[in-house]
Amino acid sequence: MNMGKVRYEKKDNIGIITIDSPPVNSLDRDVFNDLEEVVLQIGDCVRVVIIEGAGTKAFVAGADIKEFPGLTSEAGEALCLRGQAVFNRIANLTQPVIAAIDGFTLGGGLELALACDIRIASNHSQFGLPEVKLGIIPGYGGTQRLPRLIGQGMAKRLIFSGEFISAETAYNYGLIEEVTEDNVLSKAIELANIIASRGPIAVQKAKEAINMGAEVSLNEGQQLEAKLFGDICLTDDKEEGVVAFLKKREPSFTGN
Repeated sequence: MNMGKVRYEKKDNIGIITIDSPPVNSLDRDVFNDLEEVVLQIGDCVRVVIIEGAGTKAFVAGADIKEFPGLTSEAGEALCLRGQAVFNRIANLTQPVIAAIDGFTLGGGLELALACDIRIASNHSQFGLPEVKLGIIPGYGGTQRLPRLIGQGMAKRLIFSGEFISAETAYNYGLIEEVTEDNVLSKAIELANIIASRGPIAVQKAKEAINMGAEVSLNEGQQLEAKLFGDICLTDDKEEGVVAFLKKREPSFTGN
């Protein structure tokens, strides 16, 4: 599927979204529209989703700043709400979403990566939220997702300074989960294949428990976990997984 500036390809149980908006995969209105259209069409035909940027210069180097001059208060708020809505659709996909990061991941690009579940980056990648250098703030969820991921102190340092950090530093901060010298997409596909081989309902419910549990008290989160565990007990996949383990064979999960 080719939506213009966003491509979508299905490889077995993996869906791969590629943002291709030269020269640095900027997030203009067309990219947001194309990205949303692709996400809406994913459905349940894949078990894992990967998002990458075309080329090795940038994953996504931020918003298209040419759209910013002359923005009114109302237009600025609407612009942010639009970006947040698209990234929320990605975050709310039932499947795990892996960001395969190769190159600059700045501003809206980092906010896109933050909307994903797992982030794998090449060792030459750089990360930052440099909006304050332009006299603005992150508007696509960065002020909310980054502190939740790496803590308020470090998030404030990155946002207040607008400084760029290396992949190694991002890994040490807990911003990304893996740094690789190998092909990033290949590493992402390798992990996606592992995840796709597990019980798909279990993986989806685990994501739901983690994401929803982070927004409630520990007690409420544990109640949710127990409820989801009970729901899974009614699935064919649970029976298949348990029987396969007892019979010492590999399970064959169907998603039912």
